[in-house]
Amino acid sequence: MTLVQRLVQALSAQGGWLPFDAFMARALYEPGLGYYASHRPTFGRMPGGQAGSAQTVGSDFVTAPELSPLFGQTLQRQVAQALSATGTDEVWEFGAGSGALASQILQQDVESEKALGAKKIRKYTIVEVSGALRERQQATLAAFGDRVQWADRLPDTLQGVVLGNEVLDAMPVKLLARLGGVWHERGVALAQPAQGRQDPVGGAEQPFAWADRPTDLRPPLDVPGDHDVVTEIHPQAEAFMRTLADRLTCGAAFFIDYGFPEAEYYHPQRSMGTLVCHHRHRVDDNPLRLVGEKDITAHVNFTGVALAAQDAGLEVLGYTSQARFLINCGLADLLQALPDGMAGLASRSMAAKLIHEHEMGELFKVLAVAPPASAVGWVPMGMAAGDRTHTL
Repeated sequence: MTLVQRLVQALSAQGGWLPFDAFMARALYEPGLGYYASHRPTFGRMPGGQAGSAQTVGSDFVTAPELSPLFGQTLQRQVAQALSATGTDEVWEFGAGSGALASQILQQDVESEKALGAKKIRKYTIVEVSGALRERQQATLAAFGDRVQWADRLPDTLQGVVLGNEVLDAMPVKLLARLGGVWHERGVALAQPAQGRQDPVGGAEQPFAWADRPTDLRPPLDVPGDHDVVTEIHPQAEAFMRTLADRLTCGAAFFIDYGFPEAEYYHPQRSMGTLVCHHRHRVDDNPLRLVGEKDITAHVNFTGVALAAQDAGLEVLGYTSQARFLINCGLADLLQALPDGMAGLASRSMAAKLIHEHEMGELFKVLAVAPPASAVGWVPMGMAAGDRTHTL
C-alpha cells in the first residue's frame, strides 16, 4: 500500500477530514512510507550532479552539521561545560538525522580526552523513531562502538545533556485560518473532481484538498487587523517540552532551530504563516503535493516552547541567535586553526554560513533549559553574551 492510499484510508475512517497535524504526522513518519521513515536520501547532501546518479544527486536540504564539521566541534564545547556544571556524563540527542552531529561531538570529545586525559561523554544515546535514519546513523557512528546507543522513546527518568538540532520544527503543527473574521482549523480532505488541480509533476490530479472547519482554537496572541490570516500553533512541540520536564531530573537541554519569539511569529504582516516544504533544495508551500517525498516544516514559536518548559518546572537558561551562540562557544578559534590554501578557504566559506545574518546566523536560535537544581551556579557559555531571553 502506498502512502497516498494509507492517507485516503485514514480520511475515510475519519469521516473524510483530517486535521493538518494528523496529516503531517503521517506524511513524515508513517512507518516505511513517510518522508523520514523511507530510505530516500532525504537530507544531508548538497545539490548537484546528474539526475539519476545515486552518487551525485543531492538530497532535499542540509542541516548545519552537514554544512560544516565546525558546528559540532563548537557545540561540543558547550556540551562539555554543561556536563561539568551539572555533574553528568551522558548526552541524549533527539532526531539525530544523518548522525553527523553526533559524530562531530564524539570525535571532538575523543580529541579532548587525548589532550586532557579524561573523556566527558560516557554514553551518547540517540532517540530516533525512524528505522531508516537509525540505520544511517549506525553506519556513520560505527567507529564509536557501544558508546553510542539508540532508543525509540524517552526513559522514565534521564540525566545528562539533551540536544535537539532541527527537531522542534519537524513536529506536526495545527493550522488555523482566520477567514472573514472567523477562525477555522485547516485540515485535509479528498479532492473532488472540480477541486483537483493538475500536478505539474506527472500530470495527475492532486488527491487532497484543503478543508476548513470553524474552531474555538486560537493563536496564543491576537493577530491585529481584520485581514485573512493563516498561521500555526504547536501543541505537539509544547507537549514534548512538558514531557522532557517530567523526565529530565539532572542536566540541561539545548534546542537549535529556526523560529521567532511569539510577538514576531504572530506579527500581522506574517499573514501566510511559516509552513513550507523542501524538495531537491527548493522551497514550496504546498504540502498536499508529492506527499511523502518532501519535508514539511514550520518555524518554531520559541516563546511557546519556553513557556511550556517553564510551566512544567524547567528553568530557562538562555535564548540567543545561532551566530551569537557559536561565537560565544569559540567558533572563531576553530576557524583560525583551519589550514591555509584552497581547502581552508572552502572550509571557512561553509562555516561562515552558520553565522552570517543572511544565512543561518540570525534565523536560527538556541534555547537552553534545565531543572532548577541544575540551573544554579553557571551560565551556558553560548549565552554568556547577547542573551535574548527578555524577548520571549
